[in-house]
Amino acid sequence: MSSEPLPSVSDNPAHSQAVRAQLRLREMILAAELPAGARIAELTLVDKLGVSRTPIRTALMKLEQEGLLESLANGGYAVRTFTERDVSDAIELRGTLEGLAARLAAERGCPPVLMTEARTCLSKIDQLLATGSLNEDAFSAYVTQNEAFHALLGEMAGSDVLRREWERVVGLPFASPSGFVVSQAHSPQARDMLIVAQDQHRQVLQAIEQREGARAEAIMREHSRLAQRNLSEAMRHTDFNQMPGVGLIRRRG
Repeated sequence: MSSEPLPSVSDNPAHSQAVRAQLRLREMILAAELPAGARIAELTLVDKLGVSRTPIRTALMKLEQEGLLESLANGGYAVRTFTERDVSDAIELRGTLEGLAARLAAERGCPPVLMTEARTCLSKIDQLLATGSLNEDAFSAYVTQNEAFHALLGEMAGSDVLRREWERVVGLPFASPSGFVVSQAHSPQARDMLIVAQDQHRQVLQAIEQREGARAEAIMREHSRLAQRNLSEAMRHTDFNQMPGVGLIRRRG
């Protein structure tokens, strides 16, 4: 038995298989194909993914490092579950890292090419937000441009260490800067949040360009708090079956 082809990753064969397995397993976890709390059977994954146990084990170790899996006392792994506080803390940590990236970019100076690319992303977001509401295609385009902007912000710091840590944090469910809920995109409140977020995007670029490190850092810390409010609204009003990875969150009683 085999599933659909895994994503293509160019590298040496052994590494490629491990990375492809990691990508596919992450998708399976967030889609609840691997239930939260359930022990993972390696042999089942070998059959399902069509790769040997060695890349499977490498992928499982990587996903443990990301925080999506936990090792069991008697060996093996299980899919982790998260409290709402865990998710909130991950968003807070992402904001801290992005704040540091913005401050370093301001203090060290940002390469003009990155500033130009970031402004291009924001111009495209402006066009999307100019309409009264976002349909699903427009919202998907927003997510793409927003992800690109935040990735560029991480590059502006010129720190491989910081970039690696940021990538690890945003791999957690809902910690991504684009961890929005599609079903909320049409509500006036959600669109208002996107407009506020866009203003913060503009403000942080201005602070970086003017070499105002402390201001740039503060803006990005506040930016993450906007994501916190978005998550809080989603937890109260959204059909959880529509939210990728929601099965990993343990609701408070």
